[in-house]
Amino acid sequence: MPRYPNYKPSGVEWLGEVPAHWRVDRLKASIESARNGIWGEEPKGDTDDIACVRVADFDRIGVKVKAPIPTVRSITEKERAGRLLRKGDLLLEKSGGGELQPVGQVVMYQLDTPAVCSNFVARVALASGMSAGFWNYVHSAAYSVGVNVGAINQTSGIQNLDQDRYFNERAPFPPLNEQTAIATFLDQETAKLDALIAEQEKLIALLAEKRQATISHAVTRGLNPGVPMRDSGVAWLGEVPGHWDVTRLKHATEFVVDCPHETPTYDDDGLYRVIRTADVSEGQLHLDAMYSVAQGEYQRRIRRMALEAGDIVYGREGERWGFAAQVPESEMFCLGQRMMQFRSASTMHARFLMWQLTARSTYRQGELDTVGATSPHVNVGTIRNYVLTKPPVVEQRLISEFLDIETKKLDRLYGEAQRTISLLKERRAALIAAAVTGQIDVRGWQAA
Repeated sequence: MPRYPNYKPSGVEWLGEVPAHWRVDRLKASIESARNGIWGEEPKGDTDDIACVRVADFDRIGVKVKAPIPTVRSITEKERAGRLLRKGDLLLEKSGGGELQPVGQVVMYQLDTPAVCSNFVARVALASGMSAGFWNYVHSAAYSVGVNVGAINQTSGIQNLDQDRYFNERAPFPPLNEQTAIATFLDQETAKLDALIAEQEKLIALLAEKRQATISHAVTRGLNPGVPMRDSGVAWLGEVPGHWDVTRLKHATEFVVDCPHETPTYDDDGLYRVIRTADVSEGQLHLDAMYSVAQGEYQRRIRRMALEAGDIVYGREGERWGFAAQVPESEMFCLGQRMMQFRSASTMHARFLMWQLTARSTYRQGELDTVGATSPHVNVGTIRNYVLTKPPVVEQRLISEFLDIETKKLDRLYGEAQRTISLLKERRAALIAAAVTGQIDVRGWQAA
């Protein structure tokens, strides 16, 4: 894209130089009003019921509100005054956030649904002569470089945004016709990038399904498609190779150990890693984000039994329950909350046992405990009695080696898709920033 013919210093770090005919002003010059939302009462099934947009309804990539709005609240006509959302209103996140996703995200309300926003959100009405699409992109660009961070107050673990400080930050003000042109350009070009991102996300979902199907088939059907089969007698296993046995987890292990239930005391300088449910996925232990503990806490957490290389760790609570991985030799580990530890018996190849614990047939057995639970939780007794296949040990080893190879292939494709998404998102953010700060001139652009 071409650049503008003339530029001037903006005096604002995140803007740099801007086109010479643009003005730079406070964000508050772009708005007519900013009013906090309302939470109201439980819905009553009458005319006071209305959709209520929460921060959870923000599409943070597309910078708009997700549809449909799932939450309905009871809010009277008087309470709605000045709060009813109109197409083109901006919604400012006032409370929430965290270290990785700070408060202060802005999205545009683009729906026809009558709605208000919750008390953690402010409805921002734009001033006359301002393009809603352009200002939505300006706030997106500002958020991506952390302009909002200077207006954050941290209170009791929840971030709150000082609205006045935020709107006192400076931003670019092109003429209205250029605002409109920039918004139209970005609508078209970001839609192309969003379509590419969606395709990669579909691929990731397919790869995840393929990975699980490969694991489940191998540990319940084996690698030889021509082998005679027999009914296992267990609904969630179905038919298994005729020469395989069926056993229970308690017979396939030497030890089944539940974690200590005290909350660990983490230490940034600790030498011992704590394995949590968040650190485990299907056959993988993720070391990057693991917390550490010091010697005393480590000794407290291994008083039931120390983890050894080759042991299997398994999450039994929370949203990420049902994943298993093996402990590597590289470091010293201990169990975090919600985790279990297994050591395989001599008749069960440890890695085959780990793969089988991640299979769909095993997961379904644990689901019997979690149905209807607010916080998923599988009883130790249920886990000890999981029904498993038991091929000859030589075959267990061959299946494990096969799964190691096949899952690595799928993981490479998964990683490539994630990297592609990351690059596309970077490209999207860079394009928005370049357009709204005037680093590219879109006035002569024509939609393809």
